[in-house]
Amino acid sequence: MIVFAAIVPHSPLLIESVGKKHRDKLAATLAAYQEIEQALYLAQPTTICMIAPHGAQYPDAFSIDLAAKYVGQLKNFGDFSTTLEVKSDYLLTDHLQRAMRHENVPFTLTSNEELDYGFTVPLLLLTSKLTNWKLVPISPAQLDGKEHYEFGRQLKEIIHSEESRIAIIASADLSHKLSKDSPSGFDPEGPKFDQAMQDAIVSRDMTKLLSMDQAQLDKSAQCGYRPIVTLLGALDGMNVNVKVLAYEAPFGVGYLTVKFDIP
Repeated sequence: MIVFAAIVPHSPLLIESVGKKHRDKLAATLAAYQEIEQALYLAQPTTICMIAPHGAQYPDAFSIDLAAKYVGQLKNFGDFSTTLEVKSDYLLTDHLQRAMRHENVPFTLTSNEELDYGFTVPLLLLTSKLTNWKLVPISPAQLDGKEHYEFGRQLKEIIHSEESRIAIIASADLSHKLSKDSPSGFDPEGPKFDQAMQDAIVSRDMTKLLSMDQAQLDKSAQCGYRPIVTLLGALDGMNVNVKVLAYEAPFGVGYLTVKFDIP
């Protein structure tokens, strides 16, 4: 069953060894992370299903990375000492892949022990107090929003049939084109995209979100649309309270942190 859900950003600057003095500009996001970390600990999940955008992606299939264990590092960002190791939830992954294929959902398995920073950064910030938990790392496909929402709904149906306590988290940055200081420069679609995402999350009205086309997504230079839409699909029909904890963009990239309280 789903016992916890959240949306978190994954900027490496959130990690002290990487962000250093720049980390001060992310104070609101770091405070939000602390609140989510505490809520996650109280929920006591045995498994975290995390949807992150930078893993192996296929044009026409969703995927889960299946390995005996996973290792996350931040060497690409100059941190050669931080290491995260976590066990795989083999059993849940097997249940998910069998059910998806039975329902003819386009789905495949990959096998890579190394976690990219989209998984590593949030897990480092959220799991220091958790014990005996396992991971299911999920990657979106290159399909449209409607297919991701439906994939999320399928995830919910399978997870709800499990006896174990499962957290589902979307690791997602928003537009990278919010200002002239943005890594990808400025585009008016950037701020529009971030506002549309927040409006849809708070209202839970998916009409506008699911009608976004690829041109809009490309212009906003985002990486969070598909993970977030998948998570919202997984929460479809559930009685949850939405709490936007932080939104900031000090470096021209939108960082949104949201907690979904599940009674």
